[in-house]
Amino acid sequence: MVYQPAAGARDLLPLDVEKKRWIEDRLQQVFHRWGYHRIITSTLERMDTLMAGEAIQRQMVIQLQNGEDDELGLRPELTASIARTVVTRMANATYPQRLYYNANVFRRTWDRHNRQQEFYQAGVELLGAGGLLANAEVLLLVADCLAALGLQEWHLILGEAGITRSLLSAFPANLQDKVRSAIAHLDRITIDTLPLSDKLRDRARTMLDLRGPSADVLQKVSSLDLDEEQREAVNNLKSLVELLESEKKFPLILDLSLIQTIDYYTGIVFEVVNDTESQARVLGRGGRYDQLLGLYHPQGENIPGIGFGLSIEDLYQVLLSTQQLPQSTPTSDWLVVPETASANASAFAYAQKLRDSTDLVRVEIDLGGRDADAIRQYASDRGIAQIVWMKADGSPKIEPLR
Repeated sequence: MVYQPAAGARDLLPLDVEKKRWIEDRLQQVFHRWGYHRIITSTLERMDTLMAGEAIQRQMVIQLQNGEDDELGLRPELTASIARTVVTRMANATYPQRLYYNANVFRRTWDRHNRQQEFYQAGVELLGAGGLLANAEVLLLVADCLAALGLQEWHLILGEAGITRSLLSAFPANLQDKVRSAIAHLDRITIDTLPLSDKLRDRARTMLDLRGPSADVLQKVSSLDLDEEQREAVNNLKSLVELLESEKKFPLILDLSLIQTIDYYTGIVFEVVNDTESQARVLGRGGRYDQLLGLYHPQGENIPGIGFGLSIEDLYQVLLSTQQLPQSTPTSDWLVVPETASANASAFAYAQKLRDSTDLVRVEIDLGGRDADAIRQYASDRGIAQIVWMKADGSPKIEPLR
């Protein structure tokens, strides 16, 4: 019998881990420079936490059962878990809270046998701050992350869930979900066949076209029949776009048809898209969620939040072609070889002395069972720089190999 990982799971070998860590270390350095602190939440969550407000679809959660008949699930994303943690464990925290994570998530997939169900993400949540500057911080932080990875060929697609949702409110309640789905999938045929008045059909068609250069989109949406609240949201979006474009950090596409599958977003939503492949690859997603934390708060207090998650796997695939990722695992610096059994203790002591260096020094102990030529061949194959032969009297003889 050949044992394999569970369907949808996979193993990461040492070189895979080295490449993954290369990406994560650079992202972490950016998070630290922006004043974010790492948070680690439980991999397992109660289903009522994950399903709060029905923001996440039940069918995407891999569910488990414990001995007390509580419904449990593996987290499909991090925002809900962090929201729960902050309002239940950090009640006396001062705001804003800048938090980041680097973790695995699990999502059930039904469309293809053995499709991957475990994913790695790194991202941030900025909690307790709303408005222009908080939105701009998170989007500019995204740009800084990709710059740290050396990625240049990418753009950001920016939408506004609040505006899109309010524009949908003009449609009959029984048709809103169908119109929403048609807009999300850019499905003009459905829009043309739904039982809508001419005015509403024109409105739906206009919503389908609210994508492109920011000036054009803002002009189109401003031409719609907007109430005071909608017009204020459009003006706020315009201010954000102007600030981002003044920074000239990345190409920006405005898309008010952008609707995320997770439905807790209340303000801006965005996708980070790679430009270098024939088929666009989404590297990350995020948005503003000003009502999510209130679902977990004992008094129902709403605390504004905004964040994003970057896909480590998708970043990995894009970076493979750039030759930036490590091409091998780190080599050891020393191989310490006790020549006789009486030199064993001296060999371990000498190896520890080398390891105690201020800088990282990788030291291996030869475990015996091979002659000197085989030891040299092993060291050469592994790229080890120096061999230390420990004599019976405890004295070292150093042999450089390169």
